[in-house]
Amino acid sequence: MSKSNVRWHRLSLVALAIASGTAWAGQINGDLAAAARRDGRAEALIVLKDQKTPAVASLPEGADYKAKRRALVNALVNRADAQQGGLRAWLDSRGIEYQAFWIANVVYAKLSAADLAALAARDEVSRIEPNPTIKVQLPQRDASRTESPTGVESIAWGVDKINAPKVWAEGVKGEGVTIAGEDTGYRWDHSALKSQYRGWNGSTADHNYNWHDAIHTANSSCPANSPQPCDDHGHGTHTAGTFAGDDNATHQVGVAPGAKWIGCRNMNAGNGTPATYIECMQWMLAPTDLQNKNPDPDKAPDIISNSWGCTDGEGCTVGTEIKAAVNNLVKGGILFVAAAANDGPNCSTITDPPAIYQLSFTIGATDSADKLAGFSSRGPVAKVKGVKPDVSAPGVNIFSAYPPNTYTTMSGTSMATPHVAGAAALLMSAVPSLKGNPAAVEKLFRKTAQQDGVTDPVNQTCGGTSPTTWPNNMIGYGRIDVYAAYKKAIASPLDLSNDD
Repeated sequence: MSKSNVRWHRLSLVALAIASGTAWAGQINGDLAAAARRDGRAEALIVLKDQKTPAVASLPEGADYKAKRRALVNALVNRADAQQGGLRAWLDSRGIEYQAFWIANVVYAKLSAADLAALAARDEVSRIEPNPTIKVQLPQRDASRTESPTGVESIAWGVDKINAPKVWAEGVKGEGVTIAGEDTGYRWDHSALKSQYRGWNGSTADHNYNWHDAIHTANSSCPANSPQPCDDHGHGTHTAGTFAGDDNATHQVGVAPGAKWIGCRNMNAGNGTPATYIECMQWMLAPTDLQNKNPDPDKAPDIISNSWGCTDGEGCTVGTEIKAAVNNLVKGGILFVAAAANDGPNCSTITDPPAIYQLSFTIGATDSADKLAGFSSRGPVAKVKGVKPDVSAPGVNIFSAYPPNTYTTMSGTSMATPHVAGAAALLMSAVPSLKGNPAAVEKLFRKTAQQDGVTDPVNQTCGGTSPTTWPNNMIGYGRIDVYAAYKKAIASPLDLSNDD
């Protein structure tokens, strides 16, 4: 049988499989096929076979991390153009709108049952998955502790607990470092965030390369493709306040108030999809202008704070593609900090991307007494070398910025994560050679994490590690101490030949 006849034979079998309600050899997700039959079209992610990071062209000896990032982006884009070319042409010929991603080698489109049958028969397609709406269980604000910016607030307790003010006293507040957030959006002109927003020069705002909206439908709070940072929940603004917030008056809520920040909205009022998550991660590796054109890897952030999850229970079945995106960000020299989630206190409750990935720096939550929060998710995580979470940070009753221009308290590993992102900015600011080297930053935090007095209140053992074993699968290596990490970083270059 000729190759063309084989393909048509496969196509006939796929069409028959879809019509009968079964998937074709695992290539088409059964729920997706059912949705396409029921609704006429269904949101789909067409996953290509090649998900490995492509080889990067050789670079001159001594090339810096930005040159390496540019080479990586070029390789990823070229790989997608070559491997997706026929697929894109097929979609174009049928007038099917689509969104092609290079960071994970997938294509998003709304497809009919007939489209699914035809695409499943294509040689370059590995499988076709749904793009479900994923409701993220985000922390809610404590309405009993909300105040206007005229209220007096000393340095936030979590900022003080990790010893950030001691680093400030050394003349380091995060200058020269960019922190990014992927979240519900941001109220960029909040008094604690405006001065630190990379798109603000003191008199005018330029949102090109500093903001991207992956939400393409309007809701009651934000327009579709918002041309300026918009927060339709409050969660994102709160996290940004913790990594960089300071109103230069009475609200010192952020760990790195000298750093700059940028952002991407990857959730629609707390609801994300695999496509919106991947879109934001792609933008982070090579930010674009507001027309989503002219990508520039040199404008990528140094650190990304992630307080979201792609839960399997909500239908997130494309974890390997999200993993590819995370891996490529880290290989591009970006520290990817991820919340462990709030499903504790049981063991093995770190279950969702991106917290479960080896290259994510996964964060648990502690309270003001250095006890692990009951809600903080625990490890172990299957197929991960070492423990999860990696470290912990303050995440209970965290006071930070909130839209439109007020402050409130929230609790969650979502709140712990930006403490670590801000702390990383302080280290990179103090020792610029740490920029582009996320492994070195992670090692500094592991080596200097506070363990004395840091406890697991339920005195449990997870994955064979007890609360008196360090590191453990409840708290990781301990609660971060950024001043201790700072002192170690400036004392001598870190030997990374024996990474933990």
